[in-house]
This record gives sequence, C-alpha cells and structure tokens, in this order.
Amino acid sequence: MKSIVLLGSTGSIGINALNVVRAHPDKFRICGLAAGRNITLLRKQMETFRPDAVSVLDESLALALKGLLPPGDTAKIFHGTEGAIRLASMDKADTVISAMSGAAGLAPTFEAIRAGKEIALANKETMVTAGPLIMAEAKKQGIRVLPIDSEHSAVFQCLQGHREKHLKRIILTASGGPFRDRSLEEMRRITPEQALRHPNWDMGQKITIDSATMMNKGLEVIEARWLFDVKIECIGILVHPQSIVHSMVEYVDGAVIAQLGVPNMMIPIAYALSYPDHLENDLPFLALDEIGTLSFEKPDLKRFPCLDLALHAAEAGGTMPAVLNGANEIAVAAFLCGKIGFLDIPRVIETTMAHHHGGPVKDLETVMAADLWARNKAESLLT
Repeated sequence: MKSIVLLGSTGSIGINALNVVRAHPDKFRICGLAAGRNITLLRKQMETFRPDAVSVLDESLALALKGLLPPGDTAKIFHGTEGAIRLASMDKADTVISAMSGAAGLAPTFEAIRAGKEIALANKETMVTAGPLIMAEAKKQGIRVLPIDSEHSAVFQCLQGHREKHLKRIILTASGGPFRDRSLEEMRRITPEQALRHPNWDMGQKITIDSATMMNKGLEVIEARWLFDVKIECIGILVHPQSIVHSMVEYVDGAVIAQLGVPNMMIPIAYALSYPDHLENDLPFLALDEIGTLSFEKPDLKRFPCLDLALHAAEAGGTMPAVLNGANEIAVAAFLCGKIGFLDIPRVIETTMAHHHGGPVKDLETVMAADLWARNKAESLLT
C-alpha cells in the first residue's frame, strides 16, 4: 500500500485525487493533507481519510480547525509554508501529490524531493519557476517526478517504450478556452463569471482563467521543457477544442503517437499514482463514433498575448519564467476581484517582464526573490 501526502487537498485536483484513493483503498492510504482556507471541507476529508497530520494556511485557521474536530482526534495540525513542508517530508509518506495552487507549492515540493519522496506533480508553477533545480534534485535523490497534468501525462504515456534519441517533437494540445472565437473587442468586455465557464474541464479558479487567456498552455510548454528534457523549439501547440487528444509525440520517422481519453482528471491522477499500472474506474469510455470530428488549429498569439509572453519567457530562461508566473498570479487575482479587465492581464505581465533584468537560476532563493520582485512590481502597476 502506498502512503500519500496530498498538498492542496481542497482544490479540484485534490478532490479528484481523493476520489481515486477512495476507489482503491487497498492500494493507497492518506497520511497527510495540506489545504488553504477551506477548513470545513478539510475537516470532512479528515473524517473520511484519517490522516496522521494536516496543514492549513495560517495559525488562526489551525486554531479554528482544532475547534471543529471531535474529542480524541489525534491528527497533528500544522500551518503555513513550514507546515506544508513538514507534511511533504514526513517519514510515513512514499508519494507526495503536489497540487497546491501557484508558486506556494514550490518549497514543499522541493523539500519532498530532498526527502526522497516520489512526486505526482500537478503544480506546474513549481516546474515553471524552478524546473532545472527540481529535476537536478530529483536525479540526485533517485526519485521520479510523474506528471498529473493531462497534457504531460499524455506525453509521458506516448514516450513509453521508445528511445529518447528518436523523439522529434512534443505537441501539446489546448482546448482554446471559452473565448477562442471571440474578437479582441469582445474580449475587452469579458467578466470573471464568463471566464470561469470552461467548456470542457472543471478546474480551480486560477487555472480556469489561465486556460481562458491561454497562459496555461505557455506554462505547460515550460514545464514540458524540464520534465522531458527537450529544447523549447521541440515543443509545439495545437488548439483542439474537443479536449479528447490530450497531447502527441512525433518521432524522427514521422510517426505520431497520441493519447486520447474523456476529459476527466481522475485518469492522469490515477496513472501518476499507480504507474506503470492502469487502474479501473467507473468513468464512461471514450466513444469516438459519438464525438464524430476531432479538429486542430494553430493558436492565435495576437488574440492570446499571454501565450506569446510565456513563450518569450521560455526562450529567455533563467529567472524570467518565475517573473512571468508571479506577475500572472497577481494579474489573475486582480481580474477575479474586478480591479482590472481581461485584456489587462497580459498588459500587467508584459510590463513587469519588461522591467526585469534576468539572471540564472542558481538556487531556490534566487527563484523566490524573482517571484517576490515580480509580485511587487505587478502590484504597483495595479494602482
């Protein structure tokens, strides 16, 4: 039985991960849960999965959670980044699911790797901001970083049984979000409520907005560069509105292998946890005859400048991806609370990047300093 620490248990990935664990109690056990502010849901998760320890965002929430628990509950309660790190490196854990939202997941994930834990990675910001550090430490510790993102899980599966030297190109697919056919004028009037209605996937707020701006696909390009050790120019993007082909791999002889499936995150989560096995589930099987048509098109970088900015950050390398990510998190939060418009998101990011003098990623402190600088700069642009 595999013992799991789940970082981000109350988010959409976390909830789906717990559904996988619930469906296979003979294979998985939860020993730690880390959440943010949703202590009501966390308490329910604790009742079901009986973890040894949990962590929440801050001390006040830790005290509030303690008051919600029944007498005799022996779970330890931690808080803050240090709390998440304590869970991620706890002795009982075999695997850490990194599903915290944003750059907050970086330090706990890194410390989990240093502690020799296998990583099931959903937090793409960890790889975007510190990819070379993460993969170098994973190699040093002799552990695997297995992708949970549907696109990277698809690439991972398409690479199985093939020689690395035969790989020519990775092709990431993108749904295009809810606005792929909108004009720039229409996009100026987009509200947060409209942007949160993704046509195919049920995700958290931040990643749903990133999908709508197509920043998510740019972040995935950077993540793929480090996960699969390929050059940026060997990664392509195709808009695929049906979200059935989750990604493809092209080989030097022209053969293209694709991974298809219904758009449900339980599939890549289960594969990351059970690799190299595939686990049964009760999801509907893919019925291509009912879908009928699968279509593909190039992304429009003029209508989706966030994707263009991410590709520029990927080419620049160093600390620029961390700056891109930090500025994006601030801009998305500002859009969601009505401070800026939809098309202001790329404006804030572009201006922040233009003021950054990049450098190499030497250590985790360098990454976190770049992230903090980007957040402060982006915040200053909102006033």
